[in-house]
Amino acid sequence: MNLLDYLNWRGDIKISKEYKMNEVDALILSRFSYLPFHKIKLEEKETIGSISLKMSKLSSSSFLNPLDEKLICFLGDCERFKNLYVTDFEKITDKNSVKQFGAISIHLNAKEIFLSFIGTDNSINGWKEDLYMSFMDHVPCQITGREYLKKMSEKYETAKFYLGGHSKGGNVSLYSGLTSSKMIQKKILKIYNFDGPGFTKKITDQYETLSILKKIETFIPQDSIIGQILDHKEKVTVVLSNGKKIMEHDIYSWQVIGPSFSKIKQATDFSVNMDKTLTNWLEETSAEQRKVFIDTIFELFYSTDLSTFGEISNTWVESIPKILKKYTKISSEERKTITHMLKILVTTYLKTLKEYEGKKAKILKEKYLKKGKNKMEEMKENFLKKNLN
Repeated sequence: MNLLDYLNWRGDIKISKEYKMNEVDALILSRFSYLPFHKIKLEEKETIGSISLKMSKLSSSSFLNPLDEKLICFLGDCERFKNLYVTDFEKITDKNSVKQFGAISIHLNAKEIFLSFIGTDNSINGWKEDLYMSFMDHVPCQITGREYLKKMSEKYETAKFYLGGHSKGGNVSLYSGLTSSKMIQKKILKIYNFDGPGFTKKITDQYETLSILKKIETFIPQDSIIGQILDHKEKVTVVLSNGKKIMEHDIYSWQVIGPSFSKIKQATDFSVNMDKTLTNWLEETSAEQRKVFIDTIFELFYSTDLSTFGEISNTWVESIPKILKKYTKISSEERKTITHMLKILVTTYLKTLKEYEGKKAKILKEKYLKKGKNKMEEMKENFLKKNLN
């Protein structure tokens, strides 16, 4: 059962004191911010139902994920969500400051509001900002997220808040809550991070003793890559996904049982090895090297004069020659940096796999040695019993 199946099952029950918002509801509302609000005319105050009606007139290509179109249709029809008020939509994309941000407020009742932060869209700018987290402690979307929370706290003075987001949106929800004033933190009920990256050690060391840490929960799929990037100090729960590797990042692949996720004890070896690889890569390269590497790579994409990877993919016949032409014009030093950084990444991954295979072999060896020893002891006891009798 996935999110859409959950809405079929639970959609006729309103959120109330008896049927409180749960972790699956939080994921749905976190995904809500990904919808194409910029393509419809939003009034100051809408309901999910009225938004669903407006979005039903959009083409399927307007949605980032084909299942998002189904999601808003389901939400507009179900009692649990359709009458919830929606306000304060914000969307910012700024190439100069390398910022891609989006947020929207969903009013669960008169006293509780869910702030949903959008994750990475398919814009080149959005992905570049993501990668900037590898060498910056504070990226623009995080700071804007904290400002958004402050504005909502001032606008709705008596309200309590849930914060949530998927992917980069999850990271923004974490950052907004962790770096806000103590007064605002007291108004936060819970923070949900769905497969969003963590922070540099410099940041996590600052918040690991804060009481708000108890209000945070991070959910990752079993083969998580994005959610394992950088450090986490909060509680992390592993969710079963029926996707494959990186496709598990798609929340529509996450499995649901009743009002909860289908959970497993720990992430897979693949996820752990990817985490170690990226951690070691960060340790073996400098912040300046990573900045040059990322800026140079994205200059190649910007050379197409397109704004999204989807556009590049759809016009690859024209785009690839432009990227190659740009590559021939970058300096030899920049080329060396790109080659050097990729070489370190590959080498680190192979080294991690070798260490893992070594540990795995050692565990198996110890297991079978112990098993053989126990078998020998058993045979010895049987021999003694037989001969003594």
